[in-house]
Amino acid sequence: MVVEPNNNLHTAVAAYWNEHIHDLEIATHPVGSAGFFRELDEYRFDKLRYLPQVVNFSGYRGQQLLEVGCGVGIDLVRFAQGGAVVTGIDLSETAVSLARQNFQHHQLDGDLHVMNGEAMTFADASFDAVYAHGVLQYTANPEAMIAEIYRVLRPGGQAICMVYNRVSWLNALSKLMNVGLEHEDAPVLRKYSISEYRQLLRPFAHYQIIPERFPVKTQLHHGPKAILYNSLFVNLFNLLPKVIVRPLGWHLMAFARK
Repeated sequence: MVVEPNNNLHTAVAAYWNEHIHDLEIATHPVGSAGFFRELDEYRFDKLRYLPQVVNFSGYRGQQLLEVGCGVGIDLVRFAQGGAVVTGIDLSETAVSLARQNFQHHQLDGDLHVMNGEAMTFADASFDAVYAHGVLQYTANPEAMIAEIYRVLRPGGQAICMVYNRVSWLNALSKLMNVGLEHEDAPVLRKYSISEYRQLLRPFAHYQIIPERFPVKTQLHHGPKAILYNSLFVNLFNLLPKVIVRPLGWHLMAFARK
């Protein structure tokens, strides 16, 4: 069955991300400055301490790597610094413009485009690896995006994707404490159980799903709830055996092979 594109929804998604720079609230330097990108990088990899442990940013030297939903290029810069030949696409013109500035500040080469990840213009089997961290949950048609990621991968190529875990500590805590999730007001925000994520990854013959992202102290929130979270919840949660809490990670990381 061919799924017709929802142009109105794509327009709404693009408009939202043109107005919302991820993690902008944490920045104190002018948008687009070297200090701005440094702050976003430091904040991201403090919040997502697991990411460089499970993704080898230096492991794609000489390979053609595509990031779908590259945002301002924080992760893509790391791949480029590790020697990958990088391409980045995003539905947001604002994001791509800032990503180009980020690459210029780092004196790195990157091929960056405003493009819909559900209908990419790249030829079949163009890339050795495709990275889409935190993108599928915000797109209009995640099945179409997965199909496109599969199409542009070379045989044996690797896809690295992340979605939000509906059955997670953060989703439950958000409801319990009545504190909204980041970008909860986006036109699309989907959360997946592990079994639902498996269904989404069906085009791939081989994949592994690893739940990740467990509590770290927040820099974004303030007030009594944030104090309680930082001083009590984070410490208590991290005392629990990982074998018990592992399935409750907020991020479901998938490593798939074509």
